[in-house]
Amino acid sequence: MENKGKNIEQAQASCYQQWMSIQSQRVPELKQALAQRRTHEGTADAAADDNKLRELTQNIIGDFKNYAGKRADLSHRCSSSYYAPSWNTPLENALIWMGGCRPSSFFRLVYALCGSQTEIRVTQCSNIDGYDYSGSGGASLSDLTAEQLAKINVLHVKIIDEEEKMTKKVSSLQEDAADIPISTVAYAEEHVGEPNAMVDQALDKQEEAMATLLAEADNLRVDTLAKIIEILTPVQAGDFLMAGKKLHLSMHQWGALRDRRRRECIIDAGNDGGGEEEK
Repeated sequence: MENKGKNIEQAQASCYQQWMSIQSQRVPELKQALAQRRTHEGTADAAADDNKLRELTQNIIGDFKNYAGKRADLSHRCSSSYYAPSWNTPLENALIWMGGCRPSSFFRLVYALCGSQTEIRVTQCSNIDGYDYSGSGGASLSDLTAEQLAKINVLHVKIIDEEEKMTKKVSSLQEDAADIPISTVAYAEEHVGEPNAMVDQALDKQEEAMATLLAEADNLRVDTLAKIIEILTPVQAGDFLMAGKKLHLSMHQWGALRDRRRRECIIDAGNDGGGEEEK
């Protein structure tokens, strides 16, 4: 009989694929809710649309919490795979921080959207054909108030401080690999890489510490997202979440595309030191 069980890495990869699928499903839901809200701008139906957007954003935060919880459960059995996931592309792994994105990147996304949407508004005001280049109307991140920006800036500074504390913790764990007993056992062994109970025990302890840090980082990501949503209006929150999901999904696809291009490149054997690539 075929064994339908999964090893730990397969279970982790499956969890990730389910998460990506949920994100893909949420994008059209957000698009529809935002389009409906903007259609009813200035009407009695706007309030009901805002409530629908609030419910949807809370569901999305719930998705993130559930995913973080599943990762926490799976990481206790093997946490190191989350720090350089095999299911990620090399591009994504080059940008990874503590098993995911930096919470501070959420703020960069807010600032980027605020600037780009303001620029679009200026273009709309100056164009003579009357076409809406933004594809949407109504209040959005270009309409952030001074009070909202002040709250976002204060939160941004706080989150950067939390990130730095966690980065120091993981740096200390990485340095432990060159400490006793791992380094001394490696030096003393006659044959490189022989199984050693003392090393296994030390590495198990390190994996446990890395799992704890991963859970802390995921909690910080979820909390940061929730606090940003609290500052934004329903439409702004919907725009922000949709942009974040599309960015995450796009980076994965762009990374896969770059991987395919790299595999198709042939390097001249006589120019391994940096010669031109042939396709």
